[in-house]
Order: sequence, then structure tokens, then C-alpha cells
Amino acid sequence: MYRIITLISFSILFLFNHSLEVYAQEEIPLKELNIFILKDGLEVVGYIEKEDSVTIQVRTPSDIVMQIPLEAVEEIRAFTGEPYLHQSKFRDPNSTRLLFAPTARSLKSGNGYFSAYELFFPFFAVGVADFLTFAGGISLIPGAQNQAIYLAPKVTPLQSEMYGVSVGALYINALSSRSEGLGIVYGVGTYGESDKAVTLGLGWGFSGEDFSNKPIIMIGGELQVSNSIKLITENWIPPDSDIAIIGFGIRFFGQKLAADIGLLYPAGGNMKGFPFIPWLGFAYNF
Repeated sequence: MYRIITLISFSILFLFNHSLEVYAQEEIPLKELNIFILKDGLEVVGYIEKEDSVTIQVRTPSDIVMQIPLEAVEEIRAFTGEPYLHQSKFRDPNSTRLLFAPTARSLKSGNGYFSAYELFFPFFAVGVADFLTFAGGISLIPGAQNQAIYLAPKVTPLQSEMYGVSVGALYINALSSRSEGLGIVYGVGTYGESDKAVTLGLGWGFSGEDFSNKPIIMIGGELQVSNSIKLITENWIPPDSDIAIIGFGIRFFGQKLAADIGLLYPAGGNMKGFPFIPWLGFAYNF
């Protein structure tokens, strides 16, 4: 177990050591920087030079002057991070999830996404309110005599620019079955902005009305390294087990579409041959 925890710790440290290297490059001392979050998902960091009832004139740290229509701006907030040269970038449109596990970020009311994990497990999610998300889906496994149905509500009572706390559940049952089903209830916390953050979760599995006495632990991290690429790690430590799942992945994304490619490693297991389980997922956000 000590070796497993050490491996997970190194995965988190790798992301944030890399973060320091990225953000240390070409720093420029600037004051009164703001983040301009546009409705198409683009983030622009700079300071306001002029403003009227129609447009805002923004100068970026790389000395580019931009005329931004006010109607295109979703939010303006103070920039509290370390300034660096390349400040205009897209936000990850699928920041409410790591590879599979949820972060503590919530979908805004009316926003949603359609996703698929390992090709055969489609998922649909929508923000009913800024703090409440409903999600679910039905498996599409070729040749299977029965399919699984799953529901995943999530409530985010606490959310700010730098941290959030959510509680939720994942319930799974056979589509044509009278079984009581199984799943997990969880609490998760995320600290950091959308481009670099750590997430810690605790979950209690259940089958019918029986709940586990000890939680499974999830430790995750994310780091955006370019305008359209993010590194992700997601790691699971079950209770009373010497086996943990250690996951690394790369997310490629644009304004609305995100695709994840990763590898899952059952640390402590005795897998023969190729020791990794491939992971593939994508999400279209609207």
C-alpha cells in the first residue's frame, strides 16, 4: 500500500512541477490584470485600456490590443495567478470530470454535454441549476443480452473561483432486471482553477440497501499545458486492498469537444502481458 500511495503522490507532483515550469516561462510583471471569459469558451487575460457601452479595449501581456464586444463577454474577474506571456487560451469544456471521476465543478444552468466512455457507455448530463446536475445513460454493448442503465446526480453547494465541494451518486442497474442495483455515493473537493487543480474524493459503495463501511479514495489532478491540451491523472485506492488503479491521460479539446486518451494501471495486481488498460472517452458540450 505504501508503494501505491507513493506512485500516486509522484503522479500529482509531476503535474504540478510541470505547472511551475510552464508558468515560470517568460513572466512579465503586470498589475491589475483581469480574466475576460467569453461566451465561446475563450479566456483572455489583460487589462482594460478603454471601455464604452458597446466594446472593451483590452491589452494582453504580449502587447496585443483587442476590441471585445460586451455582448460576447460572459464574465470578467480579477486575475490572481502568476502573469506570463501567453495569456489567451481556451478553457477545458469538460472540466466537470477527470478521465471518469467527477470534479467538484458544476455545470451551469442550461449547459450540458454528451459523452461516451470506452465507446460503449454513452452519458448525457445537463445543469438543471448552477448547483445541480443530472446525468445518466444506457450502455450499448454489442451482442449483450442485457444492457446497463446508470444515473448520476450531483449537487455542488459550495463553489468559488479556486475551490468547490460536491456530493453525488452513481447508480447502476440492469435495464431488464428487478435487482436492487448497485453504485457509489461520494463527496468530492477540487482546489485550483480550470487549467490546474487537484481533486480528492471519498466514495462508499452500495448494493441494494447495504453500504460499505470504509470509503474508496480517489486522488486526481489536471494541468493545461497548451491552448488545447491538458494532462490528467486519476487514481483509485479501494479499502482493505493492496491493488489500486493509477491512471494517466491526455485531453485534447476545442471550444466544445474534448477527447481523452489514457492508460490505467492496476498497481499491485498480477496482470500478464501488457500491464495497462487503454482508456478512451470524448464529450461534446453545449
